[in-house]
Amino acid sequence: MRGLTEANLKMLAGTRSYERGLGYLDAVSGVEVGDGWVTASVHGTERYEVELVLDGPGGLSGECDCPYGMEGNFCKHLVALGLTVLAQRESLPRQRMAARDRAQDLDGWLSALSKDALLALVREQIAEDRQLRRRLELRAASARGDLAAVRARIRDLLDISPFAQYGYVEYADARAYADQAGQAVSAIGALTGSGRADDAITLAREAMKLLVDAVESVDDSDGWLGQVGADLAAAHLEACGAARPDPVELARWLVGHALGDVDDGLTDIDPLDYEEILGEEGMAVLRKSAVEAWRGNRRGWAEKYLMERLAKAGGDVDAVIAVHAADLSPNGHTHLVIAHELDTAQRPDEALRWAERGIQDRRGTCDLAVIDTALVDYLCDRYAQADRLPDAVALRRDHFGARRTLLAYQQLRAAAGAADCWPAEREGALALLRADAEQQQHSRYGGPVLIDALLDDKDTDAAWQAATETGAHDQQWLTLADLARAARPADALGVYRRLAEPLTKQTGNAIYEQLTSLLLSIRDCHRRLGTQDEFTTYLTALRADQKRKRNLMRLLDQHGL
Repeated sequence: MRGLTEANLKMLAGTRSYERGLGYLDAVSGVEVGDGWVTASVHGTERYEVELVLDGPGGLSGECDCPYGMEGNFCKHLVALGLTVLAQRESLPRQRMAARDRAQDLDGWLSALSKDALLALVREQIAEDRQLRRRLELRAASARGDLAAVRARIRDLLDISPFAQYGYVEYADARAYADQAGQAVSAIGALTGSGRADDAITLAREAMKLLVDAVESVDDSDGWLGQVGADLAAAHLEACGAARPDPVELARWLVGHALGDVDDGLTDIDPLDYEEILGEEGMAVLRKSAVEAWRGNRRGWAEKYLMERLAKAGGDVDAVIAVHAADLSPNGHTHLVIAHELDTAQRPDEALRWAERGIQDRRGTCDLAVIDTALVDYLCDRYAQADRLPDAVALRRDHFGARRTLLAYQQLRAAAGAADCWPAEREGALALLRADAEQQQHSRYGGPVLIDALLDDKDTDAAWQAATETGAHDQQWLTLADLARAARPADALGVYRRLAEPLTKQTGNAIYEQLTSLLLSIRDCHRRLGTQDEFTTYLTALRADQKRKRNLMRLLDQHGL
């Protein structure tokens, strides 16, 4: 129980949930302590069942069936239980011992009952617990070998009707439906365990189709049905391992499933998990069927994925490349994928050729603007490694010409700097940005990249001149004013005053903080200019005009304004 501390509770829950949990300490009831776990009920707007795992492999954790807890969060109810347990720390060993004694007493009592008494007890529980009755009915049908009855019960368990209003299972009922669907998976597993794996295979495949039909009508936001689907896939694999079905039939079914015969995503079956079951004959059919399907639809996602999985598993890099090469993306991303595959296979020359091919068809056209930047980065890195610096500069230049962003400018500068040719490249790049800036004058979509590029070059004077000539957005002007304030206080003062004016007509703490920051800068400009009296007059008038904004007045006082 070392992990249960107030600090850990606060860390897991966050400050807000932790503080809210403090208000629920009186709402905790029915605390039960076991080996490494504690459960209780916490009464809020509803009664929620809460469980803390004290000594799990991941440390302290918990579950709660409140909406927030169902999303996987450590909620206020868990905090309340944790604090309650901490308050009872001294009594926990005794409570654990009492829980063990009760379990042993119960087991001893059950063991001493006669067969008739046990039957009477089970019948009593069946009458009171519908879920228990259904589970036992299913086990009874399985034990009798009544496949029709088991199939009917599985269909009932996967039927959404008892949980659906207007044909749809809402979020609040989704977990209960998933719990019931999970019983169907358990029944299939029980068939395998009882020596009827062939039947388990048949019913598992039928259940997959039923589950796919059902999921369209269930709000599975929390992924409960996804877990049921994964368990169902595992049950199918286990049954195949036990039954050893015909490898040819199994291979064809696996390909069909992977390619969408059961279009779900719920039962994500990997055919390679069946390799040992399929053997050489089945794997040969699997590969042949996958190739035929891919050749029939080379752009199909499922067909490509299956082919790629099989090719990689077989270590066939050329087959992997063929799959990707059959459907090359226009932005060069597929070329990059192929290059990485070839690098992994230690075929760097071929990798470089594929990467260059992804650029060649776009180079010199406006389409280079949409090229995958990761492909450009890859090629430039390879050029740099091979001491082909002019090639790296040329590629960065073309890419910047098509995509004139600050990042592309910075990348061109880095490449040209390494090649010792930045002054000439800079002149050409800035010429393009100046042309853009002139076209963007008075644009409402933000200031030109030219200003950002000059600022990034630490050329404040040139940036100020460009902003004066072509315009800039407010944030750029603020940055310019901050950088130029020491050398050009009068110019900076004009910027600050202009930016402050619209803020005086707005409200909100964030606005007040911006205005205060500007006023501090305005004061500094007047100090540098020796015109403090002008600032005093300006500030007095502003305070008089804004006096109703109490939070602003408080903020100004805090900063000595």
